[in-house]
Amino acid sequence: MDNPISKFQLWWQAAAADSPLQQKSAVCVSTIDECGFPTGRFVDLKAVSDKGFVFCSYLESAKGKHIECNPKSAMTIWWDHVGYQVRLVGTAEIISADEAEHFWQTRSRSAQLTTTAFDQSTPLDSEDRLEAQLKETSDKLAGQPVPRPENWGGYCIDPISIEFLTFRESRMHLRELFERNGTGWEKQLLQP
Repeated sequence: MDNPISKFQLWWQAAAADSPLQQKSAVCVSTIDECGFPTGRFVDLKAVSDKGFVFCSYLESAKGKHIECNPKSAMTIWWDHVGYQVRLVGTAEIISADEAEHFWQTRSRSAQLTTTAFDQSTPLDSEDRLEAQLKETSDKLAGQPVPRPENWGGYCIDPISIEFLTFRESRMHLRELFERNGTGWEKQLLQP
């Protein structure tokens, strides 16, 4: 298969079909911090298309601030149960408000309330404050829809390269590197 986006979608479907993972769409997104160091964290992969790989977040979170200063990002996925690894690098851009609203509506009420109650990555006075803060938000929005916070949206990483690794017990892993070449993709096999 010469289209890495189609290949990824097939792998994602296969990995999710019989997954023992609790977080079936968890991926590691890495950004560059203000000191030039890479920093990674797991997020929920929301969608994949020819435009790129979408995840959602607070726009004012650490990763949001990193992307604002330096949009170069990476994503790593490891599906141990099927022996697949995917690595990609590219440039992250904020998704539209309409797209963000769509993804917001797919979240559970509990996730919406938690997102609304807290400012991700900001300092916390005490662990006890978490329960009180969530209760205040839950009480305030009881019986009504939870609106999407203005500072919650998403990012789409437009990849310039995607590498697929098929794990083999022999350690002779199959590595397929796709690099963007104008409007298409160029495929190269790599030694394990």
